[in-house]
Amino acid sequence: MDKLDDKLIEIFDGKLVRKDLLQRIKKGTNVPTFVLEFLLARYCASDDEDEIQAGLEAVLETLSDNYVRPDEANAAQSKVATKGKHKFIDKVHVRYVETKKRHWASLENFNSQKIAVGEKFYKENKRLLEGGIWAEVKLAFNEIEEDDYAFYIEELRPIQLSRFDFDAYKAGRALMSRDEWMDIILRSVGLEPSKLEERVKFHFLLRLAPLVEANFNFVELGPRGTGKSYFYSEFSPYSTLISGGQATVATLFYNKNRKETGLVGHWDTIAFDEVGNMKVKDPDVIQILKDFMANGRFSRGKEVIADASTAFVGNLDLSVQQVVNSTEYDLFQPLPKEFDLAVMDRFYAYLPGWEMPKNSSDYLTNNYGFITDYLAEAFHHQLKSVNVYESVNKRIKLGRAIEGRDEKGIKKTVCSFMKILHPHGECSDEEFEQYVEYAVECRRRVKEQMNKRKPDDEFANIGLSYINHKGEEVVVHCPESIGALATLEPSKPSTVEAADDNDESVTTPRVVTPAEEIIKQKSPEKANLKEQLKEQHFKINYGATGYSYESIVLPYLIEAKSIVVEDPYIRAKHQLNNFVRFCEAVIKQPTIDAITLVTSYDDNTNLQEMAEALKELQQSLLEMDVKLDVQVNENLHDREIRIDNGWVVKIGRGLDFFQKPDSWFGVGTNDLSLRKCLETSIDIFKHE
Repeated sequence: MDKLDDKLIEIFDGKLVRKDLLQRIKKGTNVPTFVLEFLLARYCASDDEDEIQAGLEAVLETLSDNYVRPDEANAAQSKVATKGKHKFIDKVHVRYVETKKRHWASLENFNSQKIAVGEKFYKENKRLLEGGIWAEVKLAFNEIEEDDYAFYIEELRPIQLSRFDFDAYKAGRALMSRDEWMDIILRSVGLEPSKLEERVKFHFLLRLAPLVEANFNFVELGPRGTGKSYFYSEFSPYSTLISGGQATVATLFYNKNRKETGLVGHWDTIAFDEVGNMKVKDPDVIQILKDFMANGRFSRGKEVIADASTAFVGNLDLSVQQVVNSTEYDLFQPLPKEFDLAVMDRFYAYLPGWEMPKNSSDYLTNNYGFITDYLAEAFHHQLKSVNVYESVNKRIKLGRAIEGRDEKGIKKTVCSFMKILHPHGECSDEEFEQYVEYAVECRRRVKEQMNKRKPDDEFANIGLSYINHKGEEVVVHCPESIGALATLEPSKPSTVEAADDNDESVTTPRVVTPAEEIIKQKSPEKANLKEQLKEQHFKINYGATGYSYESIVLPYLIEAKSIVVEDPYIRAKHQLNNFVRFCEAVIKQPTIDAITLVTSYDDNTNLQEMAEALKELQQSLLEMDVKLDVQVNENLHDREIRIDNGWVVKIGRGLDFFQKPDSWFGVGTNDLSLRKCLETSIDIFKHE
């Protein structure tokens, strides 16, 4: 403990948790931070080490008894059937099945798509229908044989605070300095501020902006492994993360058939992870997205107004210095091709992800911070009920180059910092100008990229500035583009338009930098595909689509001859079918001539059915000149795919990460890329 801990405990006792406790129990669970801290606050609200240890044991016991691991779904169902009822901690979803004219619930790890749910539960918790919520849920067994369901929800308690006192939150902030409060916020999200420079602290705070400021449009592009999506998947129960997959009007905005508002009407923040993989087949998505990003409303048969903020995060694989010195590339390169300049112009702030530190335990704190759910409630309250735009508008003074969307973006970014760091409203001139300067920089980064793309001078006013309290105009620059003429003064076609068409001596001025040559070498057409392969570590979210065995494994089979699949759960009929599909995928690589399956079984396995299925598959593969070797290891637990070229693919759930389709005659039954997934992690790395 340090002095800040003592002060925090004195003012906010009962709303805090030691963040190192989270690190002790986080490993090995696929439970969001706000859920774990909800339990820690219940059992470890003490500074006595013996009481804390007892509390940790209680948390672990609760998780052991109530949290279902993906491979324990059958045991969980059996527990409910034999005991009559049981309480679980899981993410609960409710969907309306039109053909049955009723609602069904499902738990992510319970492996049942037909759990009866009472109307009161999804009417009181609308987000059950749009993305699902984490909850303590009591499932009961239905003993009526005539019914077509075995389980029903008896109780459901969302995991979030029941009451929040914003006045007490503001009063507590008033007793702290700005820097103390900033450090508390960072510790509350698990970071140790003493190891971060102030600029990096501001970057982390900007990641929180979409959670606290309504209709805030945020983009962060940068290297992998910096935790870009963490705050949107782990920090707040009011945020939802969409990972790749297809974006539809019905899902995001409005379902005309059901007359229901989509995600924007139910969540404070909608984050698009791996935005470069976002699939946009319906052009209406982009048009409605533009309308919504512009003013928080759109028309889809009826006008819809919503507060949701948007966050777009993705990976930038090229060197930033290469990009800013290139005349062909810009820092919006990873965005989907459907994102035109009109979408980009609606980004209020571009966080330079290349300046963020890689995820490391070195940056984690062992000190006290707010219970994550408490801080999330504070942000939720401010997003919904607090508007500081007018007070910022009265105080801020911007330079002449600032145009309409520049002004709104800068002011909205300053508003978010005011809400995060000054919920009580008091802020010195020096502190306020820090936020203004940072906000101007983040908006200028957006404008510089648009100016590189636009052939005319529509976005040429990139010299954004503000007027400080001394009356001086301060022009703000982006550190990465200082001195980079390809970004600051991009060549425009208009510079040669006046030339005589017959004058062959006049050509479009263009200087190819060494950086551009390096970038060109990376293009798929010219680069060696083998050299392009990179390690990947990502998460597939529950309900995501767009994934298949081909998309995950096939790129890493270059020059491979054999592959070993270790998965203890290739035994049930659907699991055997998954393995057949997997084999169909990998033999599309013509060099593959051997597949080894190492699996296991238990007392419930139909060994005869399993053996017959694998024998038929062996024969089928043999006819295609591919040998299948099946081995049994009763002690096998881990799942991994080893390729003889050195690549290893680890899928948290093994091959069984697809949801059971609602109907065997529906889309996604045969094409797995269209089928919804269960939540799992993917790790692909090279084993030397």
